[in-house]
Amino acid sequence: MSGTERRAQVLAIAATEFAEHGLHGASTEKIARQAGITQAYVFRMFGTKKALFLELVRAAFERVSGGMRDAGEGKTGLDALSAMGAQYFDLLADRTGLLLQLQGFAASGDPEVRDAVRECFARMWGTAEDGTGLEPVTVKTFLAYGMLLNAGAALDVGEVDAVWAEGVRTRIQPGLFSHVTTETNR
Repeated sequence: MSGTERRAQVLAIAATEFAEHGLHGASTEKIARQAGITQAYVFRMFGTKKALFLELVRAAFERVSGGMRDAGEGKTGLDALSAMGAQYFDLLADRTGLLLQLQGFAASGDPEVRDAVRECFARMWGTAEDGTGLEPVTVKTFLAYGMLLNAGAALDVGEVDAVWAEGVRTRIQPGLFSHVTTETNR
């Protein structure tokens, strides 16, 4: 196996481990064992456990921001926001990526993690704001709904037969944000 292939293998295994157990609960020993390598080799590739975690968290956020950016390309305003929202909803199916983002938030008590997650969230905000040209209050509402969808996906509300769960998993229709402006929220 080439070094590039080995690195990709370790990243895939580590993504699952960190998504399930977080920065402090994940085991680099377990990651190494599943990859068939030594723990020392994991550290040679990534430096530290935190560096490996941050690489995965950044990649998870970038998949979402990049997907939103691609979905909104060539559109503006609410049309772009609607396309971004549909893409965001579809990306929630990547449970590992979703949980990596949430584990990033959960580990934000660590200043280095907090700075990295802030940077990722700022990029996501910029993607929505720059890609739509909409006001900050509209972007804020959009991202707030996104966080609710994240919570619902993490809780696997698709498996829950209850009115509240149906409400959480209901797709947001494009017109929802048309009245959310700075002017209407003074």
